[in-house]
Amino acid sequence: MKAGQCILLLFSCQILYTQALECEVIPGTLKQIDAGLGSVGGVNNDSEVFLFLGNSFTKIRGSLKHITIGPAGQFGVSPENTVFKFQSGLFRQIQVSGGLKQVDAGSEIVAGVNSLEDVLCINKDTNNNGPPANAAWTQLTGGRLKYYSCGPYSCWGVNFTDNVFLKRNVTSSSCGGSSFSEIVNGSLSMVEVATDGSVYGVDYQGALMQRLGVSQSNPAGTEWQRVVACPFGHKHVTYDVGILWVICFDGSIRRCT
Repeated sequence: MKAGQCILLLFSCQILYTQALECEVIPGTLKQIDAGLGSVGGVNNDSEVFLFLGNSFTKIRGSLKHITIGPAGQFGVSPENTVFKFQSGLFRQIQVSGGLKQVDAGSEIVAGVNSLEDVLCINKDTNNNGPPANAAWTQLTGGRLKYYSCGPYSCWGVNFTDNVFLKRNVTSSSCGGSSFSEIVNGSLSMVEVATDGSVYGVDYQGALMQRLGVSQSNPAGTEWQRVVACPFGHKHVTYDVGILWVICFDGSIRRCT
């Protein structure tokens, strides 16, 4: 088979896969989105906060650059790296030394990274009890990351050079888990772990990737598979209850099943 025919065949396969993904455009624009336990939230370039209510995103009170929703609750980070937890209808400030630039509540623990790319977490009991203003966050050793996300049995992160890391043996009472191990064949700018353990990410070129073969017995999975939801590249992704939510390069929102 000639080279041109090979390229055409690969391109055709990609188009067929795109058509099978069944995405719909949701009105509005966002820069970051997160879904968990059937709820979806997001923020836009003006740090405005939105929740998906009914069939549309509704603006709520607050100013955040990152939001997360999951078993650990609803958390957000302000443009000044202040951490907030949504309680009793309001986002209430949580004391974290140095603050966080990104936070994740996709499992029963809470985790995130600060401006120095330190990775921090708090256990389930500490989170459920407040956490109080003086709660001790555990700083993880062995890795500096720009993005960190946890699921039911593992956490994934990426560093400033887009290397992908996996942390095993993470539990509700031991958020530190075991040491970081690098997934050498991966390169992502952000990664998200869903509440069912599914792993998705976006690379620096805007390609959307899914990690195949991920399970409790094999948290690292087997390989990356490219998924296409946006015609001109992807910016952010989250997955929950069978629905893939994607932010495209232009900020538009797609819901895929």
